[in-house]
Formats: sequence, structure tokens, C-alpha cells
Amino acid sequence: MRPLDETETTAVFEKLFKFTGNNLKNIIENPSHEGPDPDSGRYCFRLHKNKVYYVSESLVKRATNISRTQLVSLGTCIGRFTHGGSFHLTVQCLSLLASNAKHKVWLKPTSEMSFLYGNHVLKGGLGRITENIVPGDGVVVFSMSDVPLGFGIAAKSTQDCRKLDPNGIVVLHQTDIGEYLRMEDEL
Repeated sequence: MRPLDETETTAVFEKLFKFTGNNLKNIIENPSHEGPDPDSGRYCFRLHKNKVYYVSESLVKRATNISRTQLVSLGTCIGRFTHGGSFHLTVQCLSLLASNAKHKVWLKPTSEMSFLYGNHVLKGGLGRITENIVPGDGVVVFSMSDVPLGFGIAAKSTQDCRKLDPNGIVVLHQTDIGEYLRMEDEL
């Protein structure tokens, strides 16, 4: 387990910024409340076997006693680097994104299951949408009762959604909480 180098940090922060905007500083400066120390530090990002973890500094200090081969996981896995070097967020970072999301979409109860099966969000299933979304923005998808279901990329702007037909795609699916069941062995 090692700290991220400059290019890795840039890739992770660009991806997180796409979903959180200026709220990224809340993730970086979040004080940690873990560990026996009264001043346990902050959260940091660590790389282990191509996976990026969001973990408290006090936990990282205690994990130095464990060899790299024996260490399976530490903290919250927020994403992984592919063999090509690009960074992909995983479903485990959903709680982190949901609490700091810049753009949000709420689904009607009838379309929640469709999204959880891996389908895109259609205009007909849209309950509410935040303002000022432009195509390509990162969007966190919620149920109408504010339960985070997943995240994706906006295919249409907020203004375009108003005049879109009910079968038009609004959010391109990236991941959802249904992956905990579909990809049980890989997570």
C-alpha cells in the first residue's frame, strides 16, 4: 500500500470532481474519527493492487505492521486503475459521492428496478432533477426517498430533459447497488 503519485492523484481527483464539483474539498479535508488517538488525522487516498482506497491516516499507520501480500483491503475502495491507466469509480464509493454530489437525479419507484438491473435512466422514470446539469456531468441517482441507488453520466441537460420524449435517455448508467449481487465474486 502506497500513496498515489502525481498522475494517479490527478486522475482520481478529476473523476471525483466530475461528480462532486467544489465539494471535493470536503472529501479531502474530512477529519477522521477512527482510532484510539484523540487527534486521529484526516482521510487519505492509498493505492494497493491497482485499487484506490479512501482510508484514515491512523488506520494506515496501524496497517504498516501487515505485509503487502497479506493485506487484502483497507478502508473504502473507491475505484481502480485499468491496465491502460484510466481510473474507474466503483460502487463502493457511492456513499462518499452521495453525501457530496453536485448533480442529483431522483427516480420514480416504477423505474428504480430497471436502473438496478443496469439500464440507463429514461425521461419517463425521472422524478426530479437538479438544475444546471450539462451533458457529460457526473450524476448521482437517488430513489424518491433519498436512498442512493448508483451514479452515471448525464446524457442531456436539464433544459433538454423538459422537452424530451419519455423514452429518451437522460442518464447513462455507470454503476448501481445491484452490482453487489451481480458481481458478488469480483467485489
